Amino acid sequence: MSRPVRASRLPRASRLLRWPVRAASILAALAVWQLLTAANVRLWVRFDRFPGPADVLHEFGRQAEHAQYWQDVAQSLVRILTGFALAAVLGVAAGVATARSRWAGDLLQPLFEVARPIPAIALVSVAILLFPANEQGIVFITFAAAFFPVLVGTRHAVKALPVVWEDAVRTLGGGRIRVLLGVVLPGILPGVFGGLSIGMGVAWICVISAEMISGDFGVGYRTWQAYTIVDYPGVLVGMATIGLLGYLTSAAVELTGRRLTRWLPREDRS
Repeated sequence: MSRPVRASRLPRASRLLRWPVRAASILAALAVWQLLTAANVRLWVRFDRFPGPADVLHEFGRQAEHAQYWQDVAQSLVRILTGFALAAVLGVAAGVATARSRWAGDLLQPLFEVARPIPAIALVSVAILLFPANEQGIVFITFAAAFFPVLVGTRHAVKALPVVWEDAVRTLGGGRIRVLLGVVLPGILPGVFGGLSIGMGVAWICVISAEMISGDFGVGYRTWQAYTIVDYPGVLVGMATIGLLGYLTSAAVELTGRRLTRWLPREDRS
């Protein structure tokens, strides 16, 4: 009786050990960074003028005391969440439509395939022409960045559904709506959230780039402004803020996906 109990506890113990390992990897990277900057190392790259972790932490503390920093964070979050929400709704709808309907596929798929290779950041000039305000243009660029990963993930997920699932519902008298709500939408959730996770990462890249090019505020704008005045600790504070916000939003998407797909067989949910 002891072996089964021990086997059930081992996975939990291994999961608990992962967090100290992850924390140790970050602390080790910070320690190496501090040593390189403190020793003014100049090998392939130059650390003699590069700010160290202590300088960046001091600059972060200074910025955190001012409302401007938190206003920039809030504005970037509003932009990313607005564009991402639009991309999630329209991307899933377009993916299901093009995969389920031959007419929708013939009508929309060629347009999507022509537009998909165009980098979203290349649409900055188009956004300036189309939208009267920079805010709307940045949200549009964010939407365009996240839309195509969601679309492609959804379309492939729909096409990968076993035909027998739909046949079983139709045999029991279910119509199109019943198949859509009872088979298609639940069945494509893993693929949809895979596209959403990728889309969130790409959207952050593009929203920060758009803020640097045409924004008047936001984390990207403030990071670029720090670069123009040679404030390198401020640049690194902006980079760290972007990385943390990207991690938190992507983790929220993945956590939501795990909660909505609990019915899937999974060995490790950590």
